[in-house]
Amino acid sequence: MPVDGSETVLLGGEEWQAYFRDFKHSAFRLEVHQVYTMPGEAETFRGFLDGERMPEGFNAAWHRTIREHTAAGRPMTRAKIVHRPLTDYSRYLYEWCIPGNVEAGEDYRIVDLTDRPNPGLPEQDFWMFDESVVVHLNYRPDGTQISRELIKSPDLGKYLAWRDLALESSVPFSDHRA
Repeated sequence: MPVDGSETVLLGGEEWQAYFRDFKHSAFRLEVHQVYTMPGEAETFRGFLDGERMPEGFNAAWHRTIREHTAAGRPMTRAKIVHRPLTDYSRYLYEWCIPGNVEAGEDYRIVDLTDRPNPGLPEQDFWMFDESVVVHLNYRPDGTQISRELIKSPDLGKYLAWRDLALESSVPFSDHRA
């Protein structure tokens, strides 16, 4: 059930991908979990854990999407909540995923809650497109995605406030990593 009790529609496949292709102004993601178990990442995550080198062209299609949007003036921003010590999955993000996203133009920010309380952010991952479309990403405790829900008639003021709070409470990835 969505955080704000609004009606939802489950999204999948092309319908979900269309949001990344078709947004007009901006895309924002709040990422709250410390572990994600994504089938499409299983092989590269295993390679990371085994000490392998990052594959050539890793995440190239996603980086192309980021570059195209940012070049057209449509920023993509993400705020990731972290707690130290970092999980293996967060270490994978820090080493193999986030640097390429940042290089492609994503404003990737870190909200480190290791030594401070949560400032009031939800425990719900979501994407917000064009400050008007909200999609919840729902996960099991092990990080396996259960569903993606388009929230119909979301309380946009709440999501915009969460976005703003996440941005105010964060630092750019490059600053956090330093």
